[in-house]
Amino acid sequence: MLSSLRNFSKSKIAGVFVGIIILPFVFWGMGGMFSSGNTNTVAKINNKNISTQEFIDFLNTSGIPKETIQANLDKNIIEELLSNLISATLLDLEIEDYSLIVSENTLLKKIKNNKNFIDENGKFQRIKYEKFLLENNQSAPQFEQRLKRRELQKNLFDYIGAGTISPKFLINKLFEEENKKLQISYINLQSFYKKKESFTDKELKNFLDENNDRLKVEYLDFKYAIINPKNLIGNDEFNQSFFDKIDQIEIDIANTIEFDDIIKKIDISSVHIKNFKFSTDKNEIEKKIFELKDNKFDIFEYGDDYILYNIKNLEQREPDLSDSQTKEEIIELISQKNKFDYNSDLLKRIGDKTFGNEDFLKMGMNITETIKLNSIKDNKKFKIDAVEILYSLPVNSFTLINDEENIIYLAKIDKYEIESINKSNDKLKKYNAKLNSNMKNSMLNSYDLYLNSKYEVNLNQKTIDRVKNFFQ
Repeated sequence: MLSSLRNFSKSKIAGVFVGIIILPFVFWGMGGMFSSGNTNTVAKINNKNISTQEFIDFLNTSGIPKETIQANLDKNIIEELLSNLISATLLDLEIEDYSLIVSENTLLKKIKNNKNFIDENGKFQRIKYEKFLLENNQSAPQFEQRLKRRELQKNLFDYIGAGTISPKFLINKLFEEENKKLQISYINLQSFYKKKESFTDKELKNFLDENNDRLKVEYLDFKYAIINPKNLIGNDEFNQSFFDKIDQIEIDIANTIEFDDIIKKIDISSVHIKNFKFSTDKNEIEKKIFELKDNKFDIFEYGDDYILYNIKNLEQREPDLSDSQTKEEIIELISQKNKFDYNSDLLKRIGDKTFGNEDFLKMGMNITETIKLNSIKDNKKFKIDAVEILYSLPVNSFTLINDEENIIYLAKIDKYEIESINKSNDKLKKYNAKLNSNMKNSMLNSYDLYLNSKYEVNLNQKTIDRVKNFFQ
């Protein structure tokens, strides 16, 4: 029966779609770039070579576009994909070592029972099978080989993980941890922080004196000119004449020709900025010049313009509280410090166990709120990592947590509610399967480490580099 399915690849319909089936191989275009011999091997596992062609075929069938690989070369995507191929090869060697087999009848049943190939009456439809092969650019032998490989790997994993049973107490523990409900009381600490408007000038001055070196503000004096085809050559065209003049400006900069002399030569007006202090509401070009302040004289592209600039002076000054913007920034800093100090002191008291329920009740008089969290994943009020912290604490304990807007709360663990467990509970069955799967995955991870020690894997870096160079 399998052989009869394979005959599809020799049919007239298949012949029409030959170009589609081989299209990916043409797209990659790598077949002739490697010579035979040692340079045609990307890796060696014991005595088995993984050829460059095998790796190319693996890339072709991975479904990863060439552009994606090109964009991720610096993230070692080639090495990652080769690692996947090596892992699959190690499994093949283990399957061979254990003499595992999959019969043709088993493969046939898998194909005939595949929901993609069955009609509404549950009958196998050859036309659906053929359509699937065409849509996925596969021949029948290719599909069957991959199916066989997948079944053999499954059999190997089942063999390795055979008898994996999770202890009942671990199942119950996982069930309870993820399904228990948590009730907490919490207090918004915002009202306990000092209001921004209440900071006196004396407090601000003391703060400046204590943090003088860290709070100094940079001021710049600079000149700049906006250059474009319109003001440089008299039209809107980015032609060779325009770029020749830009090149000459760059040469003049290199030859330390003065900014004013360059401006005079090209006959373009300039802007002179004094005492520039960076802020978000400033002119975008001027903010960019501030960012480039380490390079005092240069030209750079900005949209459709070129910006010629020259920094004449850079000075660090103490913050001027008479400047409203500076004062506002200092108030924000001292406010944040005040919050930090308050929170740190409160956490210290909690850690020292000098903060108790009476203190909580006193703080929360008329402002305490309560909430019930339905699970450790319930982030309807607080950040998920904050919820996880809450679930890690015992009843009657305290902690600080935050929400998505970074508002800080003092929270008290009131009580846990544990869902009752019984053998017929569908949830319990689900957690049994989940824990069994986790244990099996852990075992397979260990098995993967074992395979890497059992087989000697050697990479041919030169050939790998040649593959990478193809995508440059």
